[in-house]
Amino acid sequence: MTTIQAAAIQFTVNQGDVDANLAYVREALGRVSGQGAQLAVLPEMWSSGFAYKNLNALAQRTPAIVEELLTLSRELKLVIVGSMPEPHGDKVFNTIYLADNGRLAGIYRKMHLFSLLGEDKAFDSGDGWLLADTSIGKIGVIICYDLRFPELSRRLALEGAQVICVPAQWPKPRQEHWRTLLRARAIENQLFVVSCNACGIIGKLDFFGMSMIVNPKGELLAEAGEEQGELIAPLDMQVMADWRAQIPCFNDRRPELY
Repeated sequence: MTTIQAAAIQFTVNQGDVDANLAYVREALGRVSGQGAQLAVLPEMWSSGFAYKNLNALAQRTPAIVEELLTLSRELKLVIVGSMPEPHGDKVFNTIYLADNGRLAGIYRKMHLFSLLGEDKAFDSGDGWLLADTSIGKIGVIICYDLRFPELSRRLALEGAQVICVPAQWPKPRQEHWRTLLRARAIENQLFVVSCNACGIIGKLDFFGMSMIVNPKGELLAEAGEEQGELIAPLDMQVMADWRAQIPCFNDRRPELY
């Protein structure tokens, strides 16, 4: 596939209100599909938010939501990326279920937990990465804080990722870190990055949105403000191939030295 239409669905996640979040996402997926999107990225923990007191109970609803996502992905002809709480003993995983036109193409459990906000106390960390061979190409995924660990994105790139998707709940005041790191991951790996951040006040935190779609040169194809809404931009794979041929960074690596 030469060009993919990618979308980010930025919204204020209702903490603990799965029904409200699911209703919003149903409608938003319909909107972006109607505009030709083939890939849709949702925020981190989009179904429940970080409702720590009720996470285990909220996670029990995730299997049914996954089934609905698979149905929506088939009906709307979408690849859908977004994370939700996955039941796991006394804790939960922060898990991406990658839906591809009715098929579960893979799962990824957040590897790096943000200890500053106590994620490590409520969540278990994953121990594997995901590069999914989907109907629209090779899609790699990371979640929020993973963005600060370039080794993970580089591994996905070396394995053949064409796009890295980044669901997030990245709060103020670290807007410039978000914008800089997203562009850096795209530039250093010469691939597309499609990010989706939450926005608005969620619990005690203020989220700035600024979801971004970035090309392999680090150029912004689309960027949101701080309000709810959807971004759509084309990802031209020939642009990536031409840029990698022009500046062959991968051929010039010296991994035996570092």
